This record gives sequence, C-alpha cells and structure tokens, in this order.
Amino acid sequence: MKRKFVLALIDVLLVAVAFLLMAWMKPATKAVILPFYFKPFLIFLGVWLITSILTGKYLLENQYKLKDSMVIILIGNATVTAIVTTLITFFRLFAYSRMIVFGTIIMATVFEVIVALIYNSILNANRIDSSDRFERMLFQGKKRDKSIIPERVIREFEDQYENGAIEIPQKVADLISREYGELVLDYIMRHATPDVGMKNIISTSSRFNILALPQGTYSCLINLHRINDVQWINKFFEAVNDKLPDGGIFIGKVETNSLRKVRILRKYFFPLNYLIYTVDFIFKRVFPKVPGLHKIYFGITKGRNRLLSRAETLGRLYSCGFEVLDEQLVKNELFFMARKTGEPFYPPHPTYGPLVRLNRVGKNGKVFGVYKMRTMHPYSEYLQEYVYKKYNLQEGGKFKNDFRISTLGRFMRKIWLDELPMFINVVKGDMKIVGVRPLSKHYFSLYNDELKEKRIKVKPGLIPPYYADMPKTLDEIMKSELRYLEAYEKHPLLTDIKYFFKAWENIIFKKARSN
Repeated sequence: MKRKFVLALIDVLLVAVAFLLMAWMKPATKAVILPFYFKPFLIFLGVWLITSILTGKYLLENQYKLKDSMVIILIGNATVTAIVTTLITFFRLFAYSRMIVFGTIIMATVFEVIVALIYNSILNANRIDSSDRFERMLFQGKKRDKSIIPERVIREFEDQYENGAIEIPQKVADLISREYGELVLDYIMRHATPDVGMKNIISTSSRFNILALPQGTYSCLINLHRINDVQWINKFFEAVNDKLPDGGIFIGKVETNSLRKVRILRKYFFPLNYLIYTVDFIFKRVFPKVPGLHKIYFGITKGRNRLLSRAETLGRLYSCGFEVLDEQLVKNELFFMARKTGEPFYPPHPTYGPLVRLNRVGKNGKVFGVYKMRTMHPYSEYLQEYVYKKYNLQEGGKFKNDFRISTLGRFMRKIWLDELPMFINVVKGDMKIVGVRPLSKHYFSLYNDELKEKRIKVKPGLIPPYYADMPKTLDEIMKSELRYLEAYEKHPLLTDIKYFFKAWENIIFKKARSN
C-alpha cells in the first residue's frame, strides 16, 4: 500500500509539472491560468487518479516487462483522454485552452514512460532471478517457498548435497526442470553422466560458496547461475579450479553479448530497443573495461549483469586452467562444459584498452611484445589452439569463422589500422620493415623444424612475404617464407627491397588484404 501511495504521489507531481509547463508555454495567459483554472485542474487531477487506479497503473511493481508497463500507462491515459474529451464536448467542464488540456496529457504520458523505464530497470536489477530462487528455496530454511518445492524434496536434496551423491535425484531433476526448463535439464543429464564422478549442483555468483565446498570431494561442479553476475570472474574460475581434481568437469552458462542483443531487440519496440541496447552496451561492456570508469560500474552494479563476449568467456576459462569440451545454446544462454587441465596462468593485470601488447616469437627465439590495435575480444589469445582445432585454417593462413574478432576489428584489419603500432617495435629494434610475420607460440609450433630454425635467425618484419607471393594454404605460406629466408641469407638488403616493392604492387593494384 505504501508503494502504491508513493507511485500515486509521484504521478500527481508529474501531472502538475506537465500542467505548469504547458501554462508557461502560453505567455499571454499564464498570469491568469493558475488562479482561474485551479478548480478545473483539481477535477482533471481527480479523473486522472481514479482512472489510473482502476487501470492498475500503480501496480507497476508487479510488471517486470517494460512492454507491460507501457501498455498499462497508455491504456490509462487513453481512457483519461476519452473522459476529458467527453466532458469538454458535452458538459463544457474545462473551459480553457485545449492545448493545455491535451498537452498536459501528452507531456505527463512522456514523463510517466521515462519514470517507468527507470523504475523497470531498477526493479529488474534487484529482482531475484530463477537461479537465485533455486538457491534460496533449497538452502534458506524458513524462507523456502513450500508451495513450489515440498519439504521432502528439499530434505532429500540436502541429504544428497551433504553426502556428495553421485547421481542426481529424480525429484531434484524435476526441480531443475521446473526452474530452468527441460532443455537445461537435458544438457546437464547428457554431460554430467556417472563416469564424470562425484557431482555437486550449485547456483551461485559468489566465490565464497565455491571455496566453502569440501576439498577433494567432487569431480564435477555444475553452476546454474550465469557468470554475467560474477564480479571477479577469474577468481571465481580459479576457485572452481582449486576444488576440482585434474580432469575434473565444470559446467556453467553465460549470456553472451550477441545473445543479449537479440533478447533486447526482440523485447522492446523500435527504436526504443536500439536505444536500450546502446546504453546497455556502453554501460555494461565499455565501462568495465575503461580505467576509472570500471570503478563507477562495479560500485553501482557490484558486477551484476555484465556484458561478456563468447571469446572472453572461453578465453578466461582457458587462462584459468580449463579446456572447453562442449558449447551449446540453451534457452538463449550459452552453456559450456570445461575440463581442468592444470593451474591458472592468466596475467595478473590484463589490459582491455585499444592498444594491446601481444607475446610473439622473435629473433633467437626470444619472446617480445608486439604492439597492435585491439581487433579481438579480451582473452582471445588463449583460444588459438581451440579455434584451430574447431575451425582449422582458411586461405591466407587465418582461422575460419574466427569469432574472436570484433566488428570494429574486422574493419581495422582491412585498412591495416591495427598494425600501425608495430612501428614502435621497428623503432625499438625488435622488428624490421620487411620480414616474416611475428608468430604466437601456438602458430610457431605449427611450422616444421627447418623453418623454425631459419625464422629465429632474423628479425620478424612489418611487411611479410605473404603480400609478395599471396599463398593460400599454410603449406604455401611456409614455402613462401622459406624462399624469402633463403634469399635473405644471400642478399639481405636486395631481398628486402625486392619483396617490399612486390608487396606494394599487390596491395595497391591487386587489393591484397589480410583478414
């Protein structure tokens, strides 16, 4: 009741402000509008309040979908418009400017929509989602909703939970099905098979709940809470890694940025959907990555509902000592199955800015940092082997269907904007203008021993032999680089000049490009 009263009071203030603004827009009459129209405005306000109450406008706390809130507002205000029009036409009750009457209704409607948008966002941010309900109904004692889950089901699950049961009880499976759906249960049952060992099903975004689990008990951890709500994702994955033995299985889920975009664009009407998505992307994707702004973001959200890309999610798993065995889209969320392969090895201070420094194999086998403009999502460098196994290589020696590259990154690669910072490496002496491409350790491992030995004898280059010979396959690329290195051993300067002008010709006239 108190919340309804507050909403009604806010609504009265919005209508009053709308009325005053409309009166202010008529300078010739504003001196007489307020005293002369005071009583008619009170009648108008009474009509507004009664109609709003009857149409359920002040029950918006029950509306978690913005579309439903908008419908209620529009129905209520359309009803007010119809009533006021009737009173003006037949009873001449409002004997003043119709611009003020209908302008007040329109402006108040706009104000209500804005307030509803803000209120809806706050309400959904604080709302307990399905995974929270699952966890609370199982483990919060007196706060359990017994109308949804019988006490005997909870008791049986708690016994299984405490004793580390191998199999998932049927009644718990029913609970998962009801809370998350048949598709989620099917994914868990197909992947959390008896051969993976002792299992534990949890639903948490807190690292503490992972660390509180008994050590060395479970071979499979299943988290039904999406990692978008985890504030410190690497630390969370590290805790999971610590609780699992080598070869242990971790099953989790994430709403990727592409899936979030689809959900938002379908949920709201055009053009509001694109406006909401843009604001959501900037605040939940850009803010967490920018120094200074990330403190504002985490201070407001505590890391909840963060926007994550598929590449960043899988890359974080690999950096935290896992390998991804399976991915599957289930109910607009990406479920993943990962196996522990070792200890975490992610960098203590990862960078998210536009300029990145990537480890590459240089002269004498020394690993040095190559400067480039960011074209891939963060943590993509950990996925080279995964992408290679899954998608192989396309023409030019690049990965097929490389989901690690961002939309902006593809554009930057086409005009070589991403490679401009490599001139820093040329100035520092780590690279030269013409030479073999600096490779990552994984890419370098794909080369034969003869070519590896020749490669580490010279500095890598900014313009590789690729642009001169235009090879299509990895074997052709290796043959092209071998020809260049053999020629360079005999005539270093002449070889670089020859390859420079040949590459320039292909780039300008044959439109040679690197994907």
